[in-house]
Amino acid sequence: MTDCTPKTLVIVPALNEADSIAGVIARIRACAPWADVLVMNDGSTDDTGAIAGAAGAQVLHLPHNVGIGASVQTGFMFADLNGYDVVIRNDGDGQHEPQDIPALFAALQAGDADVVIGSRYLEDRGYVGTAARRAGSLILARLITAITGQQFTDPTSGFIACNHRAIRLCAQIYPHDYPEPESIVLLHRAGLRLRELPVTMKPREGGRSSITFLRSGYYMVKVILAILVGLLRPAPAAEEPE
Repeated sequence: MTDCTPKTLVIVPALNEADSIAGVIARIRACAPWADVLVMNDGSTDDTGAIAGAAGAQVLHLPHNVGIGASVQTGFMFADLNGYDVVIRNDGDGQHEPQDIPALFAALQAGDADVVIGSRYLEDRGYVGTAARRAGSLILARLITAITGQQFTDPTSGFIACNHRAIRLCAQIYPHDYPEPESIVLLHRAGLRLRELPVTMKPREGGRSSITFLRSGYYMVKVILAILVGLLRPAPAAEEPE
């Protein structure tokens, strides 16, 4: 990268990811050495925050578990306040592969999108998920595609890259309950340009997912209702591109 490289922040939301966070940070720094790394320690009760700091990341310690949406929004607020041009979200559980960060960054820099979403389903890269999770993702993808008029294949992906317009909007208004699928609709309605890019995703390296089999059906009903209710609200306004 050159001196003209946009100021970049990789946001890493993490809750009790002591088993994986050091490795995630090391891979991010190896694959995206031009970027700063910010770990959002979302009220962890283990050593996630201390390990992240020792691994060389900046760490924001949230006083208690605020949830993934509020945690990520806080990261966007930090990025906006500190003048970052690009934000990339890379989760702390080891599922997102940092080697894909340069591709997400390059796609964003191409200038035809404000948000680039990493999709595990655009190409067959060996991702294996549960049948229930895949079925839920398909249902959400079809709903969001119908609402936006643009095809999306992985509406629950949190592996994203955002430019300054998207950073500013996400710092001001960002879904807290179901941030990934809701944010696609919200950003689209605000006039931002979104595209997907194939990425590799892996099983968790440690910790436990908050989405269990019993909760998956409940999640689906709630997120669909949240998206539909959101359509009744006025569309958010994003700043005009320079």
